[in-house]
Amino acid sequence: MTETTQMQTPQPGDGSRPRSPEFRLAADALRGLRQDLFHHAFAYDPLPPLRADGPLTKRLSPRIRQYAVWLPHAVVAAAGLLSAAIADTAVDGSGDFVGFLSALLALCPVLLTLLRPIGAFWLSFAAVPVTAVFCDSWDDWPFPTGSFVCHLIVLTVVALRTRPRVAAWMWALTAAYGITAEIFFGAGYYASNTAPLLVISAFVLLAVTVRHIRRDAEQEVTAQQSVTEHERSRRTLLEERTTIARELHDVVAHHMSVVAIQAEAAPYRVENPPPELERAFVTIRENAVAALTELRRVLGVVRAEDYEAPDAPQPTLADLDALLANVRDAGLDVEKVVTGAVRELPQGVELSAYRIVQEALSNSLRHAPGAGARVEIGYVLGGLGLRIVNGPLPELSLVKPSPGAGHGITGMRERVSMLNGEMTAGPAADGGYEVAVFLPVASVSEGDA
Repeated sequence: MTETTQMQTPQPGDGSRPRSPEFRLAADALRGLRQDLFHHAFAYDPLPPLRADGPLTKRLSPRIRQYAVWLPHAVVAAAGLLSAAIADTAVDGSGDFVGFLSALLALCPVLLTLLRPIGAFWLSFAAVPVTAVFCDSWDDWPFPTGSFVCHLIVLTVVALRTRPRVAAWMWALTAAYGITAEIFFGAGYYASNTAPLLVISAFVLLAVTVRHIRRDAEQEVTAQQSVTEHERSRRTLLEERTTIARELHDVVAHHMSVVAIQAEAAPYRVENPPPELERAFVTIRENAVAALTELRRVLGVVRAEDYEAPDAPQPTLADLDALLANVRDAGLDVEKVVTGAVRELPQGVELSAYRIVQEALSNSLRHAPGAGARVEIGYVLGGLGLRIVNGPLPELSLVKPSPGAGHGITGMRERVSMLNGEMTAGPAADGGYEVAVFLPVASVSEGDA
């Protein structure tokens, strides 16, 4: 079998031939011009009023504020009336109709910028030659005085309402018209005002462009700061949840291991146990081992690769005296008060309570060095109450506060939330800081039920 390969020759105009960079640049420019100034040129885009809570309007009284929000519209309307008055004055002596027409062609494009900005530019652009034909002046060519002012105002307002690329296109088209009119139709005129219009409008559009760039940069920085703050809070929350998950894994894994070992050893402690009892203990052990395996598999996702389970038991409220001794050695005068009947609590509650007290005292050392602190532990019906409060920062303290990242309060709230507890944290009445926590604990009767 013979295979035949056919070579396709690109035909002219089929677009298969690679284009030069210059051609692509020109095509992109024309595409941008069509999109900016021709596509939906007369689309309805009204100028919105000022915000009532803006930096200027919020300082005004409510009665004045309802009118102040329309200040941009009033400014544009005043500019339109000014250009109309200049246009009518410039053609004084040429007849009432010519003056009225010149004033109308100078007013309408400016007012149209309030509703259809791109269309206002095209109306002003078309009004320039019409006004030049009716206004027989040898001193202002190719832009009569009224059209000069009107077109400059329109360029400024449209540039403020659109983006910098639109302003560049408008300036380029204005320059093209002015230069073309001078070359082909400027014979016999004493002076040309194309150059003054282009210079003045260039400076105005440059200032507007700088304003646009600065505003966009501020918005981008604000958005980036919000995203960064959100990501920082989210990362802090995930780190705290990871730490809590590790600690809970160690606590739960210990108890599940004890259950599995006791279920395996229980049949040997009974002489001639019945088969039903042996099968029950085997089932208990299998379920405990399966639960332990599943627990390690799920919580292993949040473990760091270099994390190792602690060999020593996790701290509880019984180890609080050693923590307070270390804090006192660090320079914090701390007092402990225990109320209620001391009893053994679930290990998760004990561990969380210990960590909350530890973090609150660390915050006292960091933010209020030299101030005293008080730790109150209340064993109440239905749960455990904690209150850690420190006094105000001494005026003559030799140690300056060390501002932190604010992760301690987040970690404490996360621990309390995972135990379905309640927590409040804020400044105390004497100028210090107070953290109050309640951790619910089911009673024996509730646990049995």
